[in-house]
Order: sequence, then structure tokens, then C-alpha cells
Amino acid sequence: MKRYTILALTLLLCGACVKDVESNAPDTTPSTTITIPEGANQGEVIIKFSPEMEEILDQTMTRSGGEATRSGIPTTDEVLETLGAYSFERVFPIDPRNEERTREAGLHLWYIVRFDEGEDLQAAFERLSRLGEVDKLQCNRPIARAYNPTAEPHFISCAEADNRAMTRTTEWPFNDPEMYRQWCYINDGTANFAREWAGVVAGCDAGCKEAWELSTGDEEIIVAVMDEAVMWSHPDLAANIWINEGEELFAGEDADGNGYVDDKYGYNFVRNTAITSWTSNGSTGHGTHVAGTIAAVNDNGIGVAGIAGGGKGNGGVKIMTLQLFDGMNSASLAMEARAMKYAADNGAVILQCSWGYHSAKSNPIMGYVLGPATEEQWAATYPLEKEALDYFIHNAGSPNGVIDGGLAIFASGNEYAAQSSFPAAYSKCISVAAVAADYTPASYTNYGSEVLLSAPGGDMEYYGIVGMEDDIYDNNGILKEQGAIYSTLVLNGVAGYGYYEGTSMACPHVSGVAALALSYAKQQHRHFTWEEFRDLMYSTARDIDSYFVGEKLFYMHHTSPGATPVKMDLEQYKGKMGRLVDAGALLKSIDASGRDMRLPNLYLAPQTTTTIDLGDYLTSTATAAEVNNLNIATVTLSGNMLTITTIAEGQTALTIGCEDGSEHHSTITVRKGANDNGVL
Repeated sequence: MKRYTILALTLLLCGACVKDVESNAPDTTPSTTITIPEGANQGEVIIKFSPEMEEILDQTMTRSGGEATRSGIPTTDEVLETLGAYSFERVFPIDPRNEERTREAGLHLWYIVRFDEGEDLQAAFERLSRLGEVDKLQCNRPIARAYNPTAEPHFISCAEADNRAMTRTTEWPFNDPEMYRQWCYINDGTANFAREWAGVVAGCDAGCKEAWELSTGDEEIIVAVMDEAVMWSHPDLAANIWINEGEELFAGEDADGNGYVDDKYGYNFVRNTAITSWTSNGSTGHGTHVAGTIAAVNDNGIGVAGIAGGGKGNGGVKIMTLQLFDGMNSASLAMEARAMKYAADNGAVILQCSWGYHSAKSNPIMGYVLGPATEEQWAATYPLEKEALDYFIHNAGSPNGVIDGGLAIFASGNEYAAQSSFPAAYSKCISVAAVAADYTPASYTNYGSEVLLSAPGGDMEYYGIVGMEDDIYDNNGILKEQGAIYSTLVLNGVAGYGYYEGTSMACPHVSGVAALALSYAKQQHRHFTWEEFRDLMYSTARDIDSYFVGEKLFYMHHTSPGATPVKMDLEQYKGKMGRLVDAGALLKSIDASGRDMRLPNLYLAPQTTTTIDLGDYLTSTATAAEVNNLNIATVTLSGNMLTITTIAEGQTALTIGCEDGSEHHSTITVRKGANDNGVL
């Protein structure tokens, strides 16, 4: 069987062309030379207009029903006419539920223009850059993958996976029979790797054993997997897949009005359809593998376990699939930005991102195209990506829920480079490096001061036998563990399991731990800002610098007889691998961190009835509920379920009394046009 190693899941997005304009007056001076990067889509430009153009653009979109060919701005349209523009649309579809905050973030000012592909793209940028109403310009292009989608991983179908058992000193907390392969959760030091003389150290894992004593997951925590499609019908994932209630595949209807038709399980941003696909030519199952690490269903008697996959009577966290890769095809930069906003607007609080640009310190001789070197360069080159990320980070979650904001968790990259890739290195994101099973840095991992956390990612160049394929069996015919990460997989449309390695695999360990900790925080009615929670993940993680002593030998391209021996100077990694994520320590710190959730203010339409579960916010059982003005609204209480019936527009105070003697106060605002969810 051919070896399949994830050396990277990286993007080679276009270098954007950006000009910040301080005046709306036409610029008659010669423009600076704009370089269009290789691979930019011909006949396509992404424009951010200045805020002063908002009213004109809104009128144009209203008149056209959202499908226009011109902007309505005379000077812009002169250029578009010359270019033969045939499409002018907002980057982000209108979602009435979230349009107000979309405008506050300025995302409504981003538009995609499509024009005659025969027109010179360089000249188009030059002409548009002179317009005072244009704030920023950026090219668009497909995201490119750096790993080989035609390679075949070792794959075990669900039908082939049996009830094999292995004698281990660890007593496994769930009954999933393949869990013994997942040393990354509970490492007792006895992993049966092919190259047995390479290092394995007990305790080098994600710290799940102690964490699972406190929580196994919560169904209200949603993780958005931005990757290949997650196989939502996989028998070891199906129960933990996010479902957009009310939407149905193939119905041809946007039932919830969020701007996306039929998006029951998420969305395919490659083909702009709700039909997510894991069977296209070139599909590797990568998204399904990532999802399994986060939330494979626990204690179901089959397959593997997920870090936040539920068990012990509880459901696991939910996986939302946001497809950026479909076979050999990739989403564009604009569609990637749409996916980030979709995640925030539809309930996700974690972005799981096993992709990024190549590190600026990658070796070009190895074929890497260097990515941004600084945060400033990244922000200037990819302003749309940064604004979409900021939108997720600041708008996901809820000020009344477990987390106010969202966590963007990225793989640091796999170019053996001494700097994290972007966007992982963005100061608001969490950059994740990979370690082997002995606390040493994985041979391929990017590292640097930008890395916040490390997690198990596997290291087949360290554990694999030189000159041999990775499918090594012991004397009993049992496949030996490959020193990589074992999880759910889909190959040629068939559900199963398999091994991958990379920071792409370390990243979902951190996402899973974050989801597990947020699940416990919700159960304990604790509230955090995204910054507080990110900092808590770091402070509770383990310092591993003491393991970086001497040298580590690995064999690059180890399955080849001519594999290259490489010695890593471990001292160079000190202070540059972040800290090793520790689920147990993180969950134990929750009760003494953050603050109690509070009863939210409610915003309701007249003559409606809404029920909320007070148990989501209060630590004690509610015993009484009353409002000051019965002409505005009335309330009834059944256990912790509060039912509010609105009567007329206005405001009234709400008071909840609890069993422990505490009182909680909020305000009910009744106004036409209010959202149905009732929570401000």
C-alpha cells in the first residue's frame, strides 16, 4: 500500500493589490505600478468601496435584486463599461439576522466584479486604483493545496475494522475498539510503533484522561471544519454532525433566510452549493479525518473516539462542514472569506483550519512559494481574509453564552521552517505546531515565536523504517501503529479509518480540547471572552522546552531507499513551540476563571410567544418570574423553562427568583422587526 503523508495543507493565495484611498476625489496623478501575481483569476477583481458609497450601492443592489452588472457609481461604472463587466455582486450574501453587525464591520462594502477575461488585469487594477471611491483592491484566485491529492493512504473500511484488542496498561474510558491506536489522547508509553527504537514517552498526549472525568462534550458547542467536506453520513460521525434545522437538501429553498439555499449540514464554497462532496476525483478524506479527532462519536462500540465526541450519556460537540476543497478544485479567496462569516453567523464558536500560506522562512529549493513574513504584510496583502477572520473572532458566540467571540485555530505549517505560516501567525489566531510521541518537535513542523500551542501530530519520518512502506505488521498480522494520528476517514466514498500526520493533525487536537473545555464551561455556567479563553488555554498548557536537548535523527522521504538522514538541533526549538495543550489542566481551571453567565436582555416582536431555558444561564433552579408592565409582556415559569408572551411595543423589567435566594434581572424589549431568537 502506498504511503500517504500530509506534509502540509497550505494555500498559495494570490498576492493582493491594495491601495488605501483617503479622498473620494478622482486621482489624476500617475498610479504606482501594481504587480499581479501568478495564478490570479483573469477577468475578476475584488473591490472594497469607501463608506460614503454605501447608499448608492444599496440602491443598486435593491433595484437589481442582488444581481447587477454595474455599481451605480458613475466613475466606477465608466471603468466597468470599458472592461466589459457582466457581474457585480456583494462578496457576502445578505443575512437579515446579521446584516446590522455585517455593516458595522464594513463587510457589506466588499464586491466582486467579473469582466471580459481578455482584458488586461494589470491595466484594470491600474484604472480602478485611481478611483477615489475605491478603498481597497484585491485579486481573486483559487486556493492551492501543497499536498498530493492523488496519493493513497492506508485505509481500513468500517467493514474491515474488527474488535481487535491490544494489551495495554491503560484502561480506556470508552468502548470504541480502535481507540488503542489513539496514543495522542492517552499515551502510556507502550505504543507499538514500527521503528520501536525511536522515542515514546508516557504522558506526551493531549491530556484527555483527566478531562473526560469532567466532561465529554456538549451538543450546543459547534466547530466549523474548513477543509475538504466532512462525510456527514460516516457511522462514527453522523450523530455529532451539525444540522441546520428547517433546511433540506435539494429543496431549492433558503428556509432560514441566511442567504444560502439548502444548507442542511454546511456549505460547499468551492462549487457554491449546499451539496458537499467527498467522492470527487482527488478527494483525500482529510476533512473527515480532522473531524474525527474533534468529535468522532464516543462509547458507540465502533471505531475510534473523538476528544469532544460525547459519551457517558452525553452527546458530543457538533461539526459544521465548510468545504474549501472539492477533489482537485479549490475555493477562491472570496469564498474562503464567505465561509468564515458563515461560521460566525450560523453558531460556530471554533474555526478549525488545517491550511495556510507557506512560511516566509520555507526553503524555496524544496519548491515552496514563500508566504507573508509579517502580520503587517499579511494584512496589507490579504485584507479581505483579515476582515473576515476579525468578523468571526469578534462576532461568533454571544455576550450571554459561554464565549463572547470565536477561536480561530490554525496549523502552523509543515515546511520544516523556523516561522509559523499565516494566517496562523496572526496575533488573534492560535497557531499550532506538532510534536511526536516523545515531546520532541515533529520533523516537519513549522515553529517560531508566533506558535502558541503544540499538540500530537505524528512523525512518520522519525518512526518509520527506512526504505519500507508504512504498512508494517507484527507477527500476529496486526497493523502496527505508524507514529501518526489515527482517525475517521473516507476513501472513494467508503467510510473507514486511517493514519495521517502533520500540523494538520495537531490542529484538530487543539480544536477538540477547546470544544471540550467550552462544553465544560457551559455546564458550569461560566462565561469568557475569546481572549480570556485563548490565554487560559496557553497558561494551562505544559512547558515542553526541557525536552529540547541534544539532537533528533529522522529520515526525510524515509520510504525511499535513498532517504536522507537529518539531525535536528533541538535547542533551536526552545521558546518556539508554544506549550503542549493539556485538556485536563484546562478543564480543571474553568471553575476559577471567567465569570458567571448572566440572564440576557430579550428583544422580541409584538404578539409572539418565546420560550427560553433559564438553565443555560443560571446555576440555581428558577422558582419565580415576574415583569413590571403586564401591558408589554407576560411570563410563565415551568421548572427552568420561561415562556414570554409579548403584547405591545415597549420595554419592561424581568425579575427571576431562584432556589438559592438569588435574584436575576434583565429587560424585555418589544419592537417590530425583532429577531425570533429573542436574545440581544
